[in-house]
Parts: sequence; C-alpha cells; structure tokens
Amino acid sequence: MSASDEVFILGINMTKFGKHFDKDVVDLGAEAIMAALADGGVTMADMGIFAAGNLLGSGGIGQQLQKQVGQTGIPVFNVSNACATGATALRTAIMAIKAGECDMGLAVGVEKLAGAGLLAGGDRAADGDSWTPQGRYGAVGPIDGRVGTATMPGVFAQIGMEYGHRYGGVDFELFARISEKNHSHSTLNPLAAYTKAMSLEQIMGDMMIAYPNTRPMCSANCDGAAAAVVVSGAKLKTLSLEQQRRAVKVSASILTSDPYEEACQVLPNVNTLTRNAARQAYEASGVGPDDLDLVELHDCFATAELVHYDNLMLCEEGGAADFFNSGATWRTGSTPVNVSGGLQSKGHPISATGIANIWEVCHHLRGEAGPRQIEGAKVGLAHVIGLGSACGVHVLEKSAA
Repeated sequence: MSASDEVFILGINMTKFGKHFDKDVVDLGAEAIMAALADGGVTMADMGIFAAGNLLGSGGIGQQLQKQVGQTGIPVFNVSNACATGATALRTAIMAIKAGECDMGLAVGVEKLAGAGLLAGGDRAADGDSWTPQGRYGAVGPIDGRVGTATMPGVFAQIGMEYGHRYGGVDFELFARISEKNHSHSTLNPLAAYTKAMSLEQIMGDMMIAYPNTRPMCSANCDGAAAAVVVSGAKLKTLSLEQQRRAVKVSASILTSDPYEEACQVLPNVNTLTRNAARQAYEASGVGPDDLDLVELHDCFATAELVHYDNLMLCEEGGAADFFNSGATWRTGSTPVNVSGGLQSKGHPISATGIANIWEVCHHLRGEAGPRQIEGAKVGLAHVIGLGSACGVHVLEKSAA
C-alpha cells in the first residue's frame, strides 16, 4: 500500500462528559468507539490500527477495549501523554496511514476522573519537616512544590500572572470574563458536564482556588471518552458520496515537546512548545491564524486560555488582553474560541480532551453543531497541551466533496 498524502476524519464522536458512576473506562471507551464507527459508516473489521489513550488506568486499555468492540488482530498502541494523550493517540493513527501501513485507523481517549480533586505533580505523601532532593527529578527540580506550587491551578495561575506582568492590561476581572464567555457558550452544548451560564459576579465571588482562578475558572474533572476514525484520501474516494461529504480533512497534525532552553526549571513553559506547534501547523496546512473560523484550545484554566491566544498567534505578541476585549473570541466574534464551553464547562477527562476538542471543530465544519453552529465554518484548529510537556495542534478543513 502506498503512503497517502491526505488523511481525513471519517467518523468521530464523544460521550457526554460528567459523572458516570455506573460505567467504567471500558464502558465509556467502547461507547465512544461504537458511536464513531457508526458515524463513519464503517466497522471494527475495517480498521488497520488502533491507538487507545488512558492516563490514570493500569495500562493495556486498548486490548481491554478490543474485547468489547472486536478483536481483529490489528496492532494496538496504548498511549499516555498527559493531557495531550487523546491527540497523541489520533496522531499515531494518522502517522500509520501516512506511512502506508493501513488505509483506515481508530483512536480513542477515555478517562474516569470525577471526584479526583486537585491533580498535583510530584510525590507529596513523603513530606516531612525537611526534604532532601533525591533521584533524577530531585536533581532537576529540587524546589518544585516548595517555591510556588505543584498543583495545576497554582501552576497556571502563575503562568497567567507572568503574562500580565510582562505585557500589562491583565487583571482578575479579565480572567473572570474569559470564564464567563465559556460558561455562556456551554449552555448550547448538551454534552458538556456543566451547561449553566454564570455571571461575572458569580465567577469572581466563588471559591478562590489559586489567584486569579476561582472554582468556575478551573477545568472540571469528570468522566468521558471520545473516539475518531481516520481514513486515507485514496480510500475515501472509494466510499459513498455522503461519507465523502462529511469527511473532515486533517490539514496538519503536529505534536511537540519542550525544546532546550536556558530558563527557570520550576515554572513549566507552556508557551514555547505551543508556539512551535502552531507555527509548524500553519506551515504544514498552508493556513494562517486569520483563516480560522473557530478554535478549540486547552483552557484548563481561564489564565491558560489567555496566554494561548498569543501562543497560537491569534493576536500579535503581547496582545492577548486586547484581543479578548475586542470580543473576537465570543461565538459572534471574528475568531470564536471554545464554542463548546471549553474545559471549564465541557469538562476535562484528561485522555479524552484532545479528541473531544477535534470533535467540536468537526461538528461545525460539517454544519452539524445545531444552535451553537458557527455559520459557514470551513477551517478550524484544535489545541491541547499536557505538562511534562506535550502539545498537540490539528488544523481541520471542511470537505470539498
């Protein structure tokens, strides 16, 4: 089989995000897989590769899911890459198709995260009155959790405040207004974990988690799964006209990690690898920021959304506050961001998020997003970042069929 220059998303789906006490990761993953296969009009027997993402489980989720959806002997890749796990699983399937190993593949991300509480880096159980650096991580980050914080709300609070310190124009109210936007968008998304609008006063007056992020400004830990079927351009031409019409072109699939830089090793740099991924994605797709009709970015916290306006080059460098204040990121704006409600409302079952963000963009490009539809959407970008660090960026385009 020859390599395919083009790859399309043929079928994609996600479960409702939220609390699923009656379902385990296999139940949720299988539900998303079967829905994605049905959406694409294909079966498990058509798949040539399967990549399964799960972060907090015991491993081997791909094989466990196969027992539910069909064991066909194909290669299975079990993926774990922080919050970029789902996007990495999808990229694994895309690379196999581009390499000519198969003409159709499946990716899924699934997580049970409801009630997980704060997700922190490092092992704090061993804390005592004194602490001695030990092991590889003790050598490279001896004061992590001692200066600053090892919890995600604190890390991203620092990242947002650093941006404000560097460029100005940023305050508590601006971050809260970003959250207000996302909670407003969520009211039109029936699959979001939370679909309740919140006023600026409610958001600013809620429990402070890590200044300037109050509780509604933080991503919601929840359960969920999302899955996608990808197909080569050559194979797609052999399928029905309806399948071709609904297929979404993957114009760029990029994954980056931290480059070497002489910098502070305590505060993670989510900016550089995101900007590098965005630059590569625009170059690979021939699409620029001004061409985007919508963006789903990784707003794990309101502070993160602001800095990623800049990192994805949606605005000029240092101009994220002015960009948001212009109204561009609302559904009615020039560059709608997180029309799904974002992670703050839609929820963040870690391994599912990367594919769920892509599902939202695909929904609009197909014209199937219902009341939240961005009219005439032809090009979209999905972004996800996981500390460790990994950044996935996908540029997606409406089918020309």
